[in-house]
Amino acid sequence: MKLFVTGGTGFVGSHFLQKALAAGHEVVAQRRPGSCPRLPLLQEPVWVDRALDQNFENELRGCDAIVHLASHTPNPPYAPLDECLYWNVYATIRLLQQGALQGVKDVLVAGTCFEYGEAAEGLDFVHPATEMRPTLTYPISKAAATTACLGLARHFGLRLQVLRIFQVYGEGEAATRFWPSMRAAALDGRDFAMSAGVQVRDFINVSEVADQFLSALDCSFVEPGRPVLRNVGTGKEQTLLEFAKTWWNAWGAKGQLIPGQIGLRPGELARLVADVKNIHVA
Repeated sequence: MKLFVTGGTGFVGSHFLQKALAAGHEVVAQRRPGSCPRLPLLQEPVWVDRALDQNFENELRGCDAIVHLASHTPNPPYAPLDECLYWNVYATIRLLQQGALQGVKDVLVAGTCFEYGEAAEGLDFVHPATEMRPTLTYPISKAAATTACLGLARHFGLRLQVLRIFQVYGEGEAATRFWPSMRAAALDGRDFAMSAGVQVRDFINVSEVADQFLSALDCSFVEPGRPVLRNVGTGKEQTLLEFAKTWWNAWGAKGQLIPGQIGLRPGELARLVADVKNIHVA
């Protein structure tokens, strides 16, 4: 397949590019001017150095599918809402509309489990049909993007899948996030302060996320104009402390984990675990 991929230098995007190119797909990849992949690529796509809100009609012509992985400030501290809405909604819809006008019918869009927001509170497993009730700027903009993409898919008869990624971690992750911060402390022999770690999450390695997006390129089960929502996770629950202890031991850390030294982030949910057995036709 010939793919148009956004966010190819990002955390998930770098892994997806690696796997898509290895699988023999032809890839045209958008990137912000000056950005570099989080991983060294064994093969290079055809790079398009252009901001996401620009015109890509020439590059989209002849593509079989769009894989939209780009997102604006997915890690705290989030950008203001107007900025998130511009890049995560307006620029996304502009791109997908250009693709539809060039005949690209198959579309994968990366969503986030944080779109569910407060609606996930009290649920053992979050079904893809769960309403969206986010409270923070980035999740609000992603939920708005999902709504806009669903409408656009119906209008143009696209075979759209929105894949909501749960607690992803792994190589290439931003250094300030939990897993790489903990790894740096472990390898340096330092202690690592963290929250009490009672939060229950669905942790999934970024390599597996890329595999699930690669598998989702088979859109044959998706009907035109009837978009599908699905979760990208493992369906397995684990507390943050259990996750930390597993990796701390795997790294042979000499320092100590120190739970309870850091408070929870505002709006942090007690439990967020994916229902991976079901999809929702929106």
